[in-house]
Amino acid sequence: MPDYDDITYSVENATALITINRPERYNAFRGQTVEELIKAFRSAWADTAVRVVILTGAGDKAFCAGGDVKQRAETGDYGPTESGLFEIGYLHKLIRDIPKPVIAAVNGAAIGGGHVLHVLCDLSIASANATFGQAGPRVGSFDAGFGSAFLARVVGEKRAREIWFLCRQYDAETAERWGLVNMVVPADRLLEEAKSWAAEIAALSPTAIRFLKQSFNADTDHQAGLSNLGLSAVDLFYESPEGQEGARAFAEKRTPDFAAYATKAPVGADARS
Repeated sequence: MPDYDDITYSVENATALITINRPERYNAFRGQTVEELIKAFRSAWADTAVRVVILTGAGDKAFCAGGDVKQRAETGDYGPTESGLFEIGYLHKLIRDIPKPVIAAVNGAAIGGGHVLHVLCDLSIASANATFGQAGPRVGSFDAGFGSAFLARVVGEKRAREIWFLCRQYDAETAERWGLVNMVVPADRLLEEAKSWAAEIAALSPTAIRFLKQSFNADTDHQAGLSNLGLSAVDLFYESPEGQEGARAFAEKRTPDFAAYATKAPVGADARS
């Protein structure tokens, strides 16, 4: 089994438990974290004894706060990786493609890229203290692929636009009411409940479950193309003064000043209309 620094991986009965283990950074991911998550999901895929995967975060404050913006402010990227690539897009696709249900056990804040991870999981169970929301436009980032398009399939267009355009945080009760999570439980029961759901799934036909997951995915698989396009766009955006202002402001704990970037002529605007 691979050695991990940013995550932990274990298998109990028929369930693989993957835990993002960077509580000092609210389980925000850097390039190495993403690489280790990919290895863990591939291990769970290859292990015929594993029937279900649970994804969670260490501690009780955060499931995942998204990309490590402090790292981005310090180095301009998400840090070194073995491959030389930041493969968040591949991780998104892997969560969808692994032919085993993935349950997000949301133990705290699921914000930004962490919110995207839980949305991509097949099922989400939240602790009562969990919070949900997007931060991209506040920190100089965005997800123009699964993080927005698939989110709209989950909660509807109006709610998805609200989540992205306002960058508010929502409590677990609201998330359940919107259909963003399947169930809310007390914090001390979260993993117990997730493992209970995993055990119920593991007792069912694995072939039937595999085909069902692939059938559910088929309707939105075209969004992978949007995801690739969006990731290419955000790479360019990170290099821009506007993108860098968001990351710097976050690292410096101040309100970003985007006023100067609102003066450009809108792309595609037609003065005749």
